Amino acid sequence: MRPLAPLACTLLLAACGHGEPPANAPASATTAAGQPVAASSATSPEAQASATLARYDGYGDLRFGMDQKAFAEAWQGELKHLGSPGDACFYQTPKWVKTPSHFAFMFEGGRFVRYDVGTARETAPGGGRVGMDTAQVRALYGARVSEGPHKYVPGARVLRVTAPQGAGVLVFETDAQGRVTRWRAGMPPQVDYVEGCG
Repeated sequence: MRPLAPLACTLLLAACGHGEPPANAPASATTAAGQPVAASSATSPEAQASATLARYDGYGDLRFGMDQKAFAEAWQGELKHLGSPGDACFYQTPKWVKTPSHFAFMFEGGRFVRYDVGTARETAPGGGRVGMDTAQVRALYGARVSEGPHKYVPGARVLRVTAPQGAGVLVFETDAQGRVTRWRAGMPPQVDYVEGCG
C-alpha cells in the first residue's frame, strides 16, 4: 500500500490545480446568482476569468445550439419564460433573477443561441465585466476586438470580441463615457441583435 501513497498525492494535487469549473457544475451556482466568486487583488485576470461559468460557446453545461429539452435537462432548475407562447424568439430567466435585464438566456427557433448580462456580478469569458472602460476591454482581448458606434446611444460604443478558437462571439455595450453597461455572448446572427428579440 505504501508505494501508492506518492501517486495518490500527485493525483490529488493535479485535481486541485485544475483551473476550469467542473463540467457538471450546476449552472445556478454562478456569480449572477448573487454569489460573486471571491478574488483577492493578487489574483491574476486569467485566474479570475476561469472562475466564471460564462463561455464563448455557452454557459456552464449549457451549449449554444441545444434544444429546449436538452437545455432544461442540463439546467436542472426552474426557468421563467419571457414573451408570448409561440414566439420564434424569446428569453428564459432562472427563477432567482429579479430583473431579467441582469441575466437571461435567448432562444430562437427552439434553440439556445445567446445569453445577456447586465450586472457586474458575472464575469465574461476572458475577464470582461460591467463597469470596465473601453481601454480595459481592449487590454484583455487585444486584436480580437472590433469597435463601432452604438445604434441608439449617442457617443456609446459596441465592442465585438471573437472567440480565441472555435465558435461564439462576445459583445460589450458601453455608455457615452466608455464604461461597459452590459454584455452578451452567443452565436451570429443572434448575438448581434441590438434589440434582443425585439
